[in-house]
Amino acid sequence: MNLLPKSSKEFGSVDYWEKFFQQRGKKAFEWYGTYLELCGVLHKYIKPREKVLVIGCGNSELSEQLYDVGYRDIVNIDISEVVIKQMKECNATRRPQMSFLKMDMTQMEFPDASFQVVLDKGTLDAVLTDEEEKTLQQVDRMLAEVGRVLQVGGRYLCISLAQAHILKKAVGHFSREGWMVRVHQVANSQDQVLEAEPQFSLPVFAFIMTKFRPVPGSALQIFELCAQEQGKPVRLESAERLAEAVRERQQYAWLCSQLRRKAKLGSVSLDLCDGDTGEPRYTLHVVDSPTVKPSRDNHFAIFIIPQGRETEWLFGMDEGRKQLAASAGFRRLITVALHRGQQYESMDHIQAELSARVMELAPAGMPTQQQVPFLSVGGDIGVRTVQHQDCSALSGNYVIEDVQGDDKRYFRRLIFLSNRNVVQSEARLLKDVSYKAQKKRKKDRKKQRPADVEDFPAAPGQSIDKSYLCCEHHKAMIAGLALLRNPELLLEIPLALLVVGLGGGSLPLFVHDHFPKSCIDAVEIDPSMLEVATQWFGFSQSDRMKVHIADGLDYIASLAEGGEARPCYDVIMFDVDSKDPTLGMSCPPPAFVEQSFLQNVKSILTPEGVFILNLVCRDLGLKDSVLAGLKAVFPLLYVRRIEGEVNEILFCQLHPEQKLATPELLETAQALEQSLRKPGRGWDDTYVLSDMLKTVKIV
Repeated sequence: MNLLPKSSKEFGSVDYWEKFFQQRGKKAFEWYGTYLELCGVLHKYIKPREKVLVIGCGNSELSEQLYDVGYRDIVNIDISEVVIKQMKECNATRRPQMSFLKMDMTQMEFPDASFQVVLDKGTLDAVLTDEEEKTLQQVDRMLAEVGRVLQVGGRYLCISLAQAHILKKAVGHFSREGWMVRVHQVANSQDQVLEAEPQFSLPVFAFIMTKFRPVPGSALQIFELCAQEQGKPVRLESAERLAEAVRERQQYAWLCSQLRRKAKLGSVSLDLCDGDTGEPRYTLHVVDSPTVKPSRDNHFAIFIIPQGRETEWLFGMDEGRKQLAASAGFRRLITVALHRGQQYESMDHIQAELSARVMELAPAGMPTQQQVPFLSVGGDIGVRTVQHQDCSALSGNYVIEDVQGDDKRYFRRLIFLSNRNVVQSEARLLKDVSYKAQKKRKKDRKKQRPADVEDFPAAPGQSIDKSYLCCEHHKAMIAGLALLRNPELLLEIPLALLVVGLGGGSLPLFVHDHFPKSCIDAVEIDPSMLEVATQWFGFSQSDRMKVHIADGLDYIASLAEGGEARPCYDVIMFDVDSKDPTLGMSCPPPAFVEQSFLQNVKSILTPEGVFILNLVCRDLGLKDSVLAGLKAVFPLLYVRRIEGEVNEILFCQLHPEQKLATPELLETAQALEQSLRKPGRGWDDTYVLSDMLKTVKIV
């Protein structure tokens, strides 16, 4: 028997409800949950001695169950004569103090201020079926009557699915009247609604509108949200923010319902926020492995990513997470990234915080008592220390943080908060500069110094291991020097370089320190980055290395206009990011690969020189266009893809006859490396130049 309306407009029809209750008979119909599911919120906002009006009572058992636990002063009204007759017959003997009246809630017959609570379970949702003028006028009359029959301090408690147009109308009406507005998510309502009525994938909410005495001239508006897992409400600044918060919870409920139904959603991610501050605390990615055969113990697992390692390919990219999930051997793996700016006590504390929430994302078919394992790397949550935070006029908010790698070594990173999962610059800290070592040295200094001498910390940049290149694309760019003529002589002959994009300064600093005859011009558009590089990454200028604060486009254009007096560089490197994330190419900005600008680059490059470009482009069509444009200006073009990253390093030269076959290229790289590995040069033994060039391809 179809007892649900064919369209939502039928909810507002008297004839529909008469027919509905005749068909259903005396069997209770519990829209939006039973008494047991709602009692927590009902008991919180209704006192047993208060006089309660239930509007649109239908044949729900809610009033009866409230009566049976001590709420005796209850009046029920409904527009359906059939249901009122049914309810009177059922309750006349057992609940003599409870009354049922046939009455139109838009024209109630009660005196003003007759009740302390008006209880509405789905009635507003049933009436407000659309936003047509006739419907809105009917709802206005209904809400005005609710306000009229309530005493000051009384509450309109409305159980609703909080669809956008309903929330907007209810919140707007009562906030204009000067009432306090609170929206309370009903505990575990998501599970109950989904099980009771599969058509719904929305959680149930209670609107608690508290009537205040009108204050002439007052514009005070109070909006609060009380989530199911919180003991106290959160104050929100506007009706719009309240609606946004409700929508976020509805989207989460929808996501959970789809995940339970084995829907193919592609890549799924969500943030879990701190209930008090609203700041993101955890970022979750749901990864399903359809190739994993189900067994008793491999349904579901949670993987905690150690702090600071969320940028690694295995944890930060879709393909990496898929590989992680497959190797873990679970049907569904949820990776959890920990946010900077949040405090985490231990793995046990994180597990306790997440357990209830992540279980809502469990796959279908998992046994209810199944224990879910929490996994991590090495069993700990990692170490992240934010050393500095600031805001650049050009780059926005950024942080300098020290993190612990998988080998227990510490690394310093520059992160732009507009792109939190991308490391802009990275440097390894010297081995003895661990936090325990720093603490011990500080303690020793305190013992040795006079009591009136202040303990000044060492400069932040002095702890950097300048011999080590952290970024794989920087290693590949350095390896590109093997394309120069006589690379084994690069340590003895002058070498002129132009580097556009300073960041933390690791790339030009490495060239400066390992190629003693090199002279480097570095161009950086953001003066804040020069401060960051100098203070935090050990960068310093010298007579062989100068930084020019300028737009790279303008700087190179001005050099190209110099005619015969213009400088010529043996190597030009571009490692500059785009500030516009919508372009499909995040490095470099498109203007840096336009034909006219590439001609400027060509004009300041020596005939045997090499132009090296870091390209990050996810748009395959755009990438093909960039490569074609480069090849039109630089006929000899090599491409080196960085494994596990989107980066590709392009090596561009002017003369095709300079082309080196792979064996010859590797041989020249090895010759250069032998020169660099001589004692006293501080060369990192893990860095093999020739390895960087093994996979180079000629376009």
